[in-house]
Amino acid sequence: MRIGVIAIQGAVSEHVNALERALSERGESIEIVTIKHSGIVPECDALVLPGGESTTLGSLLVREGIADEIKEAAARGMPIMGTCAGLILLAKEGDSQVEKTHQNLLSLMDVRVNRNAFGRQRESFEAELDVSVLDSPYNAVFIRAPAIVKFEDDVKVLSKIDEFVVAAEQGNVLALAFHPELTNDLRLHQYFLDRVFGR
Repeated sequence: MRIGVIAIQGAVSEHVNALERALSERGESIEIVTIKHSGIVPECDALVLPGGESTTLGSLLVREGIADEIKEAAARGMPIMGTCAGLILLAKEGDSQVEKTHQNLLSLMDVRVNRNAFGRQRESFEAELDVSVLDSPYNAVFIRAPAIVKFEDDVKVLSKIDEFVVAAEQGNVLALAFHPELTNDLRLHQYFLDRVFGR
């Protein structure tokens, strides 16, 4: 098996490290590959879209031919996790900022996102979240974070802050507005790996 981490920009090494630690906890060994060009996604069994600058990330995914590969992989049922900017890219609709920049979206989830729901970089924060698939609160790191502000019936909400949805899933796609790779709590990476192993 093989897990791909999109490595065009963002917290790539942190996700690789978190996945390696989570796999070690399970006693499992899977190849983790970083993806910077087309041709690798089709060879993967799961995919992670890290944070970064979403407009740049979206443009580079299209330019490198990776965006279409991700859409095809999602249609085949590949487990995909997007965090922060990754959540934005998974959405079908964005706010006025997304529309103004003509941002490329993968349109894999029936959601609308607010790109800077919690403010700019200086408004970064941590919050204790109740996440429906976890048995105790999760300390989440938000950095210039987006949020889901509208969603269709087949989107399962996993966690909210006030009216903002900050964790959700739809089919094989998991979207998190925060950075699970920046904490020592591996439960959400483990939840993702449950999908990879079909549990």
